Amino acid sequence: MTGRHPAPPQPFRWALSSYEGRPPDRIGALADGVAPAELWHLPGLTQCTGKVLARSRAADLRFVGRSLDSMYDLLTGALEHADRPGALGRLPVSVRSARRFAEPERARFREHLAAAGLEPRALARRKRPVALVDVVDSGSTFDTVHRELAAWIAESREPWPVIRRKLRYVGVTVRTRTSPNTFRWQQSEGSARWVRTLPAGHVVNVSLPWAEWHWYGDRQPKVHGTFPPPRWFAPDAATPWHHEVLPLALTESLALVAAGRTRSLRDGLVRVIAGEPGFSDPHVRTLARQLRGT
Repeated sequence: MTGRHPAPPQPFRWALSSYEGRPPDRIGALADGVAPAELWHLPGLTQCTGKVLARSRAADLRFVGRSLDSMYDLLTGALEHADRPGALGRLPVSVRSARRFAEPERARFREHLAAAGLEPRALARRKRPVALVDVVDSGSTFDTVHRELAAWIAESREPWPVIRRKLRYVGVTVRTRTSPNTFRWQQSEGSARWVRTLPAGHVVNVSLPWAEWHWYGDRQPKVHGTFPPPRWFAPDAATPWHHEVLPLALTESLALVAAGRTRSLRDGLVRVIAGEPGFSDPHVRTLARQLRGT
């Protein structure tokens, strides 16, 4: 799933689905005594996930940071037995600020990119496109990721005209009234410059109601902590994070994986995908068939 590069130290995250190529971890008593998760956000998450799959044109997905861990969990259940190696992956770093990296940070960030299959050489030779997905407010995370990735591509002398056709970005934004005058993050001065270097339709948005967007981005208990540059070199970076809300986080993640395995949820994803203009793409239709058949 992550190519030929071993991952640098990353936040430990339990494997909750066999999608990741190994049996799910035994959680044991970590989630004992916790009431079943109330997945009040599952309908909105299902809609959003189906649109991400369709608007990315069935690209392989790389989830940036931890905000959309719920979407990752849901899809590891839904695609657990589908024949889509490398379809899901994580870039579990936190790079919200637009500051420039010091050289050791840049080298380590490139290791994270490579572990997620985003090394320039791998991008130029991949068969399916790859889409970076994240909850977006100002777009500063995508600005930083693309700036560093573009610099690496230029240094490596890999063919940008080829790579630009393989690379996509999907921002999950707060739902607002649709209007021609609505300002979007990719229109900001910092983002617009690099967005224009990609083909039309390679930077897209999917909206969520405020409650769900705020839950994933700010309030939801998480299985692991944030992973900003100072943590990339910490000796305990890959140590499991045991904290007071871990049982709640694990319970919700397990419930989302289980929901993704159900036929009703996968049928719901297919209905959303079929309602999108991207359903005309043969790769999207193939993905829909795989969801129906798993």
